[in-house]
Amino acid sequence: MSVTITPPKERTCELCGREERWDDEADGWRIADEPGNVYCIHDWDINGSFVPLKE
Repeated sequence: MSVTITPPKERTCELCGREERWDDEADGWRIADEPGNVYCIHDWDINGSFVPLKE
């Protein structure tokens, strides 16, 4: 039995609204549009409802 971990491809800060998308070429997150509050301690919307495991 094998399990595949699927990471999120996009995320949004619940405090300032900053949106980011995963960039495979850069191997990192990129800001989608507006940077939001650059001093925000980002609270990403990746929580218990996101299931990264597939059987």
